[in-house]
Amino acid sequence: MSGGHFDYKQYQIQAIIDSIEQLIIDNDSQELDEWGIPISKNYSSETIEQFKIGNTVLKVAQIYAQRIDWLVSGDDSESSFIKRIENDLKLIDNEILGVLY
Repeated sequence: MSGGHFDYKQYQIQAIIDSIEQLIIDNDSQELDEWGIPISKNYSSETIEQFKIGNTVLKVAQIYAQRIDWLVSGDDSESSFIKRIENDLKLIDNEILGVLY
């Protein structure tokens, strides 16, 4: 089955994460787009820090959406749901701790 309960919208969350990560990367860039306009937005470090926090929160949301989707779609049992969500969250554990503390 591979999910589908949420119409695969968890992948839209991932696209937002990717977009925010690119904004962070490009923030201080001197590169120009195809029209000669700087790609950087020059947001303050405080704003970029909030982008990073938001991205971590979105990563947690994406993990939960994916794992719940697979559980309710019949791809995972409850025990594998718990194991997979714990493993997925461990992968971003340091980011989560940075946001919470």
